Amino acid sequence: MSPTTDVETLARTRLRSLRTTLGYSLEELAERTHLSPSTISRIETGRRTLGLDVLVPLAQALGVSLDALFERPGDDDVVIRPSPHSSGERTTWPLSRPDGRTIAIKQRLEPTPTRPEQRVHPGYDWFVVLEGTVQLWLGDREIEVETGEAAEFPTMTPHSISALGGPAELIMIFDREGQRAHVHQ
Repeated sequence: MSPTTDVETLARTRLRSLRTTLGYSLEELAERTHLSPSTISRIETGRRTLGLDVLVPLAQALGVSLDALFERPGDDDVVIRPSPHSSGERTTWPLSRPDGRTIAIKQRLEPTPTRPEQRVHPGYDWFVVLEGTVQLWLGDREIEVETGEAAEFPTMTPHSISALGGPAELIMIFDREGQRAHVHQ
């Protein structure tokens, strides 16, 4: 199979999958695109040439870009290979892409002799402790969160965390607004 045929097959498969996933019959998609049901069927089965005259209305009706129809799958859009970033008693591994709405990180905390400075920022945080125990300060509250436990809180409350009694590892998820406060301390 030639590279062109592979790309065309991929686009045809995606068109049919999108149509069926969205629950459109050939007739319903034909109404949305002003193409005939038989034309759409021939496109999906490879009996009609792919051209912009049919691809543009199909992509618009299915709510995808032309790029999405032809993009070749690869590991780079799936696998994240985090590299550690250390700052004082914290080591952080990014677990999500930098352009997403939410950020996921793995963090290793070493105990500190002093209470970390509390911060506030728009957003919401969630974390789960993988190993050890962390001390979560929420304003005047002090909360111990142990291995296997999770915490969730609004970030407009002054907050900070540190390892308690030994190193701790956790996975944190926060929205884009919280990225600067956590990753760039």
